[in-house]
Amino acid sequence: MENMIMNQLDYPILSWTVFLPLIGIPILLLIRNAKAIRWTTLLMTIITFFVSLPLLCGFDKTTYKMQFVEKSEWIPSWGINYLIGIDGISIFFILLTTLLSILCVLVSWKSVGTKVKEFHIAILAMETGMLGVFVAMDFFLFYLFWEAMLIPMFILIGVFGGENRVYAAVKFFLYTLAGSLLMLVGIVVLYLYGGRTLDIMALSQIQYPIKMQYWLFMAFFAAFAVKVPMFPVHTWLPDAHTEAPTAGSVILAGVLIKMGAYGFLRFSMPMLPDATLFFSGPILVLSIIAIIYGALVCFAQKDFKRLIAYSSVSHMGFVTLGLFALNTQGMEGGILQMVNHGVITGAMFLMIGMIYERTHTRVIADYGGFAKLVPWYAGFFMVLTFASIGLPGTNGFIGEFLIIFGAFKANMILGVFAATGIILGAGYMLTLYQKIFFQDADPDYEFSGKHPVRDLELREVITLLPLFVLIFWIGFYPNTFLEYMHSSVEHLLQQVNQNVYAGGENVFAKYIMEIF
Repeated sequence: MENMIMNQLDYPILSWTVFLPLIGIPILLLIRNAKAIRWTTLLMTIITFFVSLPLLCGFDKTTYKMQFVEKSEWIPSWGINYLIGIDGISIFFILLTTLLSILCVLVSWKSVGTKVKEFHIAILAMETGMLGVFVAMDFFLFYLFWEAMLIPMFILIGVFGGENRVYAAVKFFLYTLAGSLLMLVGIVVLYLYGGRTLDIMALSQIQYPIKMQYWLFMAFFAAFAVKVPMFPVHTWLPDAHTEAPTAGSVILAGVLIKMGAYGFLRFSMPMLPDATLFFSGPILVLSIIAIIYGALVCFAQKDFKRLIAYSSVSHMGFVTLGLFALNTQGMEGGILQMVNHGVITGAMFLMIGMIYERTHTRVIADYGGFAKLVPWYAGFFMVLTFASIGLPGTNGFIGEFLIIFGAFKANMILGVFAATGIILGAGYMLTLYQKIFFQDADPDYEFSGKHPVRDLELREVITLLPLFVLIFWIGFYPNTFLEYMHSSVEHLLQQVNQNVYAGGENVFAKYIMEIF
């Protein structure tokens, strides 16, 4: 495994980044004043963000090896170590998580009226769980963080959510837990076959029998596909998004659903290359279905928040399409689009939460004429609309362009269908914008008069600005981000393609009977 590690530092910068939010929890337990709780939580998330910045500054972009590695024995009798590190695939998810955590605290400043302490404790615990998933290099540690995330998110949805919050929380928990248990079975198999080690890098160097790879891939697929979520195991996401508080929706869209795609990159592809090639065809088909199905369902939505939730199904279909195209353009586009989706959709849920605080409705038909009522809000949302549909100059264009390019390289028909999804995406997003900001308002639901809708406040503008900076930064200077992942992506593709079967035969058709 040593050739997979570039450096192992004495200064535990990754550990500080991951566990700093937890330090804030006992502090919050001692505070009674709601305002002090908010400021303390905000301070902890800001400190965590700035502690994570040296990871970017000190990162070596020329190597695929794991960096900022920290290792110590944990349970040596079981072969379990505290082992963490990052590479070009995971680094931006660390920074995205620490940034969005700050914004979640800011957007919830006035919306959480009761149980303020419990809400902010859940936010800090959630941040540590998410960060831990992206840095874990030991399967036991990874699974611990993976499952630990469920509890604070369950609380955010089930306690602080909407009218049907209990139903949405239970559905979210059961879907993700069922997939995670199958992944646990796969981890145990790897542990026994790999010489009783849970070191992810060491397990990635082992050549597993083909039939074992097939079964292991399906076990991991059960967990990662639910988390993405891929069609047809996506149905928990619209309910969770709709009922979750604004902070919960931002975390779901910005970080949590990226973990499924990250799992494919970190575990399924390097450990199970033959199975990856074998199942890439069906996964590409499922991705196209998700892209088109998710877009079509958006046209039928009457709930503002639910429409954006279904758009996530479509956009994550682009992500899995790019990853399993198994070429450089598609994979880099898929990873970049994971970041882009977190930025764009996270900002959309922030803005939905902001307007909901003013109107107390998410029914699209209740809105109308908001371009005059809240011009600053309308302008910010227009930028998000253009970014979502992939207008050149925004980050959405770069990610979708690379994914479509990679899809065409893999299969021209896939590229055509994926491009159709972009057209549909433009259709539902522009229609949504027209209805909310330019159509005549519903006379039965009046926003103006005695209680006019106020425009964005300074706190809300400050909350949105970092994400809008990223929209244009990635849109105009994408190589600033792509150069970090070049080496890691090239190495991963080499791992996947090292066992490509010669002769250009249809791998899926050739080995379909060997599963059994």
